[in-house]
Amino acid sequence: MYTFSTTIAMAITTQELLIKSTVLEREVTCTLLLPDNAGIEPLHLLLLNDGQELENLKLIDTLENLYDRNCLRPVLTVAIHAGEDRIQEYGIAGKPDYKNRGSKADLYTQFITAELLPEIHKVTDIDHFESTAFAGFSLGGLTAMDIAWNHPELFDKVGAFSASFWWRSKDLTKGYTEADRIMHSQLKNSDAKPALKFWLQTGTKDETADRNKNGIIDSIDDTIDIIKELEKKGYTRPADIQYLEVVGGSHDTETWGKAIPKFLQWAFGK
Repeated sequence: MYTFSTTIAMAITTQELLIKSTVLEREVTCTLLLPDNAGIEPLHLLLLNDGQELENLKLIDTLENLYDRNCLRPVLTVAIHAGEDRIQEYGIAGKPDYKNRGSKADLYTQFITAELLPEIHKVTDIDHFESTAFAGFSLGGLTAMDIAWNHPELFDKVGAFSASFWWRSKDLTKGYTEADRIMHSQLKNSDAKPALKFWLQTGTKDETADRNKNGIIDSIDDTIDIIKELEKKGYTRPADIQYLEVVGGSHDTETWGKAIPKFLQWAFGK
């Protein structure tokens, strides 16, 4: 008796979406990635900051590999390309850092919630996605965390790769304390416990800085402290929080690209 099996390689269809943003006063380029089997099952949505890094992240190859192995549910990925004003548009809405970086983060938030998401629903003709995640890298990871935390009606999950949780309101030389970290303070001072799940990643070579001289780099310290603040809110590991520490991982697209499969399977795995 012979058994025949047919393996069909999954392809990713790419489409460019240009949005003339009234809020940001610029044209925003988004790359849409959709698997060929979309439409068979309910579709999930992933928004990704720094979408201009798609090639360096090898995201299309990763998605095709995961689909070929039947590891993922169908996901529409919307990779949002950062503009020249990235350092101002990313950050925490309404709370620039001590150098006034992130001064347009509130506008970027408005772009995501009032312009991008409605446009995605319009061009896809999909009223409801099975789940929606927002992810980003470095400052883009901080931004994704801030937007999702404050808009849990729109998002279910957050992915923060080497996120800039050091983002602070006071210079290190001007009486800085750990309480000056803006995202930590936002979590601590929030009465809400949004219905969100969190996936956080750091690399042991993200940086060399060690503010408190405890032998642990700030990237890891700051991320662990974010987890502690979430746990104080009642979130638990591993049900609500996943943390990946990449040994030898750097603050770059190569490391993040290698970590992305774990995030995707966590967020949209079968």
